[in-house]
Amino acid sequence: MPSDGFVITRRFRGPASSGNGGYTAGMLAGRLTRVAEPVKVVLRRPPPLDRSLEVRTPSVAAGRLELLDGADLVATAESGTQLGAAVDPVPVEAARAAELSYKGLHDHPFPGCFVCGTGREPGDGLRLRPGPVGAGRTACSWVPDASIADPADESVVAPEFAWAALDCPGGWTSDLDARPLVLGTMTAVCLVRPPIGATCVVVGQLLVEEGRKTTSATSVYDEAGDLLAQAEQVWIAVDPATFGG
Repeated sequence: MPSDGFVITRRFRGPASSGNGGYTAGMLAGRLTRVAEPVKVVLRRPPPLDRSLEVRTPSVAAGRLELLDGADLVATAESGTQLGAAVDPVPVEAARAAELSYKGLHDHPFPGCFVCGTGREPGDGLRLRPGPVGAGRTACSWVPDASIADPADESVVAPEFAWAALDCPGGWTSDLDARPLVLGTMTAVCLVRPPIGATCVVVGQLLVEEGRKTTSATSVYDEAGDLLAQAEQVWIAVDPATFGG
């Protein structure tokens, strides 16, 4: 049974030729549920840009959606999954200091990425700079701007942008500059939508590296250290040339 679909415009790219994984996952998850429960999204292929994608509810599966590009399955979303513990917070000052050592400033496989790309202007991308705060850990500050506000409540970000912010800081817990990764699976929950104009902290933690797969976790906190959102990701090592850089 078809549902409302969407288009991933070029603004929301990750690699040059495909959508940012966290943003895409958040767009699909938001059509499955609007309550604060974890949703697992599996990306089956690179999300195409500037194409009308169909969101379909399989007739035999409750609590599940499919994202289709014509006959091709792009992603699936499923509710009822669980998440582990949130990544421990760090103070805002420590997160800002970590940004100065962000590896992507010197060598970024996808410099146009909406979330962590170094080639994005203010108001165009999130411009996150997740730098190291210990072995296998990253942190950065984030001040959401009005361009990503929820049209239904302009005081907070739209849900898909909370998912986007939870994305790349997990990838940078690994050697993403030397071993480029793309998002394969993301399970996330947004407990409280980050307010527009407020300072947040995004933290990441490396969990497991095995073969081409890397597993990480991320969390978003407000300036007071209260948890807003959290996620776990599975990343797949790729040749960046395949994704257009």
